[in-house]
Order: sequence, then structure tokens, then C-alpha cells
Amino acid sequence: MMDPKRDGPSMILAPSARGGAALSFPPADPPRRFPPVDQHVVVPEKTRDEMIRGRKIIAQPALEPHGDAHANLGAVIRLHVREGYRASIDLLTRVSEGSNFATDLSIRRDGTDPTTGRRHLEEVSFEIVNEQAPGVAREKAEDLALRGVRRVFAIHVKRGEVCEWSREKAAFVPLDLDGMIEDPCFIRPIQVRALLDGAVAEREAARALERKGNPEILAIKQDAEERGREEGREEGRREMLLEILRERFGELSEAMQARVATAGGATLSRWAKRSYVASSLDDVFVEAEEESGPVRR
Repeated sequence: MMDPKRDGPSMILAPSARGGAALSFPPADPPRRFPPVDQHVVVPEKTRDEMIRGRKIIAQPALEPHGDAHANLGAVIRLHVREGYRASIDLLTRVSEGSNFATDLSIRRDGTDPTTGRRHLEEVSFEIVNEQAPGVAREKAEDLALRGVRRVFAIHVKRGEVCEWSREKAAFVPLDLDGMIEDPCFIRPIQVRALLDGAVAEREAARALERKGNPEILAIKQDAEERGREEGREEGRREMLLEILRERFGELSEAMQARVATAGGATLSRWAKRSYVASSLDDVFVEAEEESGPVRR
């Protein structure tokens, strides 16, 4: 029989309902206590030091691929954050006793956490991986998830890949670039590809501004709609004028049709009025003939 004192943790034997012995397990470990999120062990904004599990790391300035991806990420995410949340670049967070670092972009609730009297812990974090060792991104993700960050993403620049940390698999899992990232802190879903592709990021950002009811976007949209309506009205006037001219004067030359196709609204209105009383095409387009010579019929 196994000696629990030598071969494993001791267990307490307690009487069972039938008079035998039942196992009683030791009580669960007490909840882990974390330091405040803004109680730092490295000096923010004066050094490039970070701390990951007790190891001091120098956060180096970025090369072009990392810097470009960082700017693109900030642009698309910032415009998608809904009211009540805030996006931050390089926000330093005390993740645990031995870890004090910043991810490239994070999203947290606005205001103060009533349970701590300090800022809220970020809910979503994004890390850009270019020259950084993959193990560092993994350690950051593990620590962030343990601290309570809901979602952690990694953008692998060289691989052209966006991944999300999986607690179940304890690994970063690649996302479908044509898929969407949905989250309560976003005003609308974001296409995954937008985190890598600047053109897609601009399109997604414009859609986010429209969803938010941005006044400038709405004004541009209304102006475009009005221009479209006016163009539609002008096109209708052109078709009507051509129909009247054909009925009265027969088939028109390509040059004549081209002149009508490029005319503005005011000119079309003058020609339409003349077309009812003119005895010839020259009488309809008399101004056009004076300005640019006789119109070939």
C-alpha cells in the first residue's frame, strides 16, 4: 500500500455514510492576489525597460514593418472603439508581481474601476510580432490571460498572420483573414485582414465612422446622394430631349448625341424649351453653333 507521507500529498480519511472511509481533499488555494495595474516596477516614459516574469527587457524602437503595422492597427482600432471604452498605445500595465510591460495596443473601459479606485484593466490587447522572439509574445499572452485580460491578439508581420490566444490550447491560433473580429467594445465587427492591409483598414475605418454617425461622414454621404439624384434628373432630361428631337427631326448624328450627353442642367432646359417650337435643329442649338461652330447633323 502507498505510504502517503512518502509518495504523495497526505489525504484525510473521513467516515462515510456507510461506515467506511471517504476521501476529503484539501481546501482550494486562495484567490491569487495581483498588484494594482498602475503600480509599476519599471519607470514609465523615462526608460524603455519592461519586466517579464522577473527578467528586465529593453523595449527597442521599431523597424519599418513593425512601425507601419503599429500605425495601421491604431488607426483602425481607435475608430471602432465604442463609447465607454478607450484605446491606448503602449500602455504600461503591472500584469503580475514579476511582469510589468506594455502591449502595442490595448482597450479598456473608460473611467475608474470602482473595486480598485484605479484605471480599469485592459479587456483586449494586441501585440505586433516582427523581430520579437515568439516566446516573449507567448509569455505576455499567458500572463495577460491569467491577470484577466479577455482577449489577446498577435499580429505576425513577416508571416502575414493574425492570431488570437486560446486558453484551452495554451497557444496562439491563426484567424481567417476574411473572417471578422466581433467584441462588445467595438461599434461593429472588424475584418481580420484590416489589421494587416492598409487599404482594408481605411475601408473598415470609414464604415466605423458611418456607424457612429460621424457628422462629416454623414455630410459627405448626403452630398453624394444629392449629386446622384441631380445626375439622375439630368440624365432623365437628356433622354427626354433626345426623344423629342428624334420625333421632330429624325435620327441624330453621333456628334449631336455627344453634345447632348455632355450638356449641363441649365443648357438642357433651354434646349428642351426650344425643341417644341424650333423649325430646325439649328434653331435648337443656335448657342452651341455660335460658341463652337455648326453642329453636324
